[in-house]
Amino acid sequence: MASIRFPIGLSDFRALREGGFQYVDKSALITDLLAESAQVFLIPRPRRFGKTLNLSMLRCFFEKRAEDLRPLFEGLAVVSSESAWAHFQRYPVIFLTFKDIKPTSWEDCLHGMLNVLSKTFKAHRYLLNEGQIEPEDARLFTAILDRRATKADLTIALDLLSRLLAEHHGCKVLILLDEYDSPIHAGYTNKYYDEVVAFFRDFLSGGFKDNPHLWKGVLTGILRVAKESMFSGLNNIDVFSILRTQLSAAFGFTESEVYALAEAAGQAGNMDGIRDYYNGYLFGGQAIYNPWSVLSFFNRGDGVLRPYWIETSSNDLVRALLLTGPRGVKAELETLLAGGTVDKPIDENIVLRDISTHSDAVWSFLLFTGYLKAVELSFVEGIQSATLAVPNTEVSLALRSMARAWLQAQVGSSDELKELLDALLRGDAPTVERHLAQMVQVNLSFFDTSPPQPERFYHGLVVGLLAGLAPRYDVRSNRESGYGRCDVMVLPKTVGQPGVALELKSVHTDAGETVEKAFRAAFRQLAEKDYAAELRARGATPIIQLAAVFEGKRVFVRVASEKKAARKPTTTRKTASKKAVSKSKAATKKS
Repeated sequence: MASIRFPIGLSDFRALREGGFQYVDKSALITDLLAESAQVFLIPRPRRFGKTLNLSMLRCFFEKRAEDLRPLFEGLAVVSSESAWAHFQRYPVIFLTFKDIKPTSWEDCLHGMLNVLSKTFKAHRYLLNEGQIEPEDARLFTAILDRRATKADLTIALDLLSRLLAEHHGCKVLILLDEYDSPIHAGYTNKYYDEVVAFFRDFLSGGFKDNPHLWKGVLTGILRVAKESMFSGLNNIDVFSILRTQLSAAFGFTESEVYALAEAAGQAGNMDGIRDYYNGYLFGGQAIYNPWSVLSFFNRGDGVLRPYWIETSSNDLVRALLLTGPRGVKAELETLLAGGTVDKPIDENIVLRDISTHSDAVWSFLLFTGYLKAVELSFVEGIQSATLAVPNTEVSLALRSMARAWLQAQVGSSDELKELLDALLRGDAPTVERHLAQMVQVNLSFFDTSPPQPERFYHGLVVGLLAGLAPRYDVRSNRESGYGRCDVMVLPKTVGQPGVALELKSVHTDAGETVEKAFRAAFRQLAEKDYAAELRARGATPIIQLAAVFEGKRVFVRVASEKKAARKPTTTRKTASKKAVSKSKAATKKS
């Protein structure tokens, strides 16, 4: 088999095609864009999903130039589209990407955008020499080219360049703007959000709002940042988010595309593992694989599944949101990591300033950045909601890592975390109590543990258990077992390993409850509901049954043996009758 070259980190379409790299054909995007009535397209997709490469392909196809680039498209889907070829190499193109602009200050951010625009203007420097440019236009053009432009000059850069190109070539212009929101994310993280949003409001309007020289515009990014009026007045823009069916397969890989790559790489036998690790995204109902991870896996060639995408992404903002964000997020993250789902309202217009305080904004952010998927969508009274889940193992590992970091921060260190988990598995209630008490006392506020549902917050502690025990155990929350649902189940993956049933209770002192009453209720529930049933079925040895009682910032943990906890199980009349018949048969046989 000939050596296969996978384009890791290569986002230039021409270099990829001329270099003989493996290419997954996305040229149908050209035909699809021409078929849509929109003038300006905003296509948000998660990081590393092929946005830059696709815009590079559009540039190669549409850009007016003397050199014939037709050979680059040989064998691709677009070749069969006569309507698309009518537009081949017909338009002047403005191409710029802000993907690498992530500075820590507004001054550096503005300087970074000036550098990008200077490079873009340099590609069209011939306008100064060949065209008849007005003196003032020439002054602005030269100022941007030489990196001497002011902020006011930059805001009209797209308007200026598109006008000059249209006048020179006698036709309208295509503007391609890649990762438009990267500086906005940096602004939010580094406290210059208002400045960068104000700049982009004017900058984008200059290129895309009421621009008579614009043929079409395509913007990509991670989010639709619109409610801050960045796109105010742009009634010609159409947003193709991951929830829309149009363009759903244009970014990321489909099942058939991944299988073709697997066959070419001699890895078709690993499809189940590839699917588990890198599939699971749903774009407009279309199952999508993470392209960066798939290509990285095949390029590595050793058949080992690794979390490639997470390692290349900046997780700082996501980590902050999950671990220190709005109340309740950590508890529901535990549900997601346990393989469950959460139902949340979804807003495609992400307001970054809200995500640290509004939990609904957090879930929308996680969905559109690729950390969650929408299993099901619904509309109720005009409000869009989604059933959310973790898309695949790769993302689950990343979220577990963040959760582990959170728990380590609470208990003090990785050694103390290990001590806590080991104590849990051997039923060492005093040690578990000591670590949980320290965690609650030092790090949690009374607001976190206040009514009406303090138990829901305490369930957030399970996130750490999930992260720390996942390699050897299945940890489940509110799992059906016996005659009811146990708060936490630690189920061994190997027979003969310890198993834990953990019941959580909070003391409502205003209702006359006490710690002792809470413990009695917890152990009664463990016994009557027989929560250890699934642990016995798994072959767990020993079976540990614990109760943890929370009273504000105070924590108490006690353990009951399986024998004690199951002393008086609830028995239905039918079950009792069966037992009596059994005893009678045994007595008859003995006699």
